[in-house]
Amino acid sequence: MPKGRRVLILGGTAEAVDLAMKIAASWDVTYSLAGRTRTPSLPENVSTRTGGFGGAEALADWLRENEIGRVIDATHPFAHRIAVNALRACETAGISRLKLMRPAWEPGPGDDWRPAADPGAAASLLPSVGQRAFLSIGRQDLATFADVRDSAFLIRTVDQLESVPLKNSTCVTGRGPYSEAQETDLLREHGIDVLVSKNAGGDSTYAKIEAARKLSIPVIMIGRPDPVAGETLETVDDAVGWLATKES
Repeated sequence: MPKGRRVLILGGTAEAVDLAMKIAASWDVTYSLAGRTRTPSLPENVSTRTGGFGGAEALADWLRENEIGRVIDATHPFAHRIAVNALRACETAGISRLKLMRPAWEPGPGDDWRPAADPGAAASLLPSVGQRAFLSIGRQDLATFADVRDSAFLIRTVDQLESVPLKNSTCVTGRGPYSEAQETDLLREHGIDVLVSKNAGGDSTYAKIEAARKLSIPVIMIGRPDPVAGETLETVDDAVGWLATKES
């Protein structure tokens, strides 16, 4: 396909996989992953690459060398550094870029949310909210809770952790999505009295929020980083439509 139809999708989310598969027949797609998960979900019949680019300038060089015409950043809402680098790289290379960002969750009737600006704020707040915490925050921020005293932690990851930075912790592995019933059983089994979650948005991990509501468990909800500049859309269909306006 010509240069204008070469698309880089920065992935790692369910939306990214869905988008890649929807446009693969009409666009030359490269699907890129950071490589933090050993067995990631991947789109079918799409070229993939794994690993970082080395910063904004290196990404700009890669875009030029591979004659990429469009970039869609469909990374996790908390992957702020990647989003910033993607924006800067596309500005440098003169390439159209879109941020695909699913809407954040909003508290509803029956929810007991305690807002926290970042993982550090969540760790400071935790002792006043509960003692048996389900940390649903990803492995990179676990060490932030290492100094929290008199608390027990449940950690769930896709891959087995090689080391756990928290002393009083139980680790389980599994790949979602999970049902509300499964999440309710998990919280009950481990006697969880507080859920710590990032406001990831979307449907695939929302069942834990529903389970916490059902069991009247408070949720320390970590807010998203400030959004990066540039065009942002919320759904896969919106992103497909955006590409249609860029056809050449």
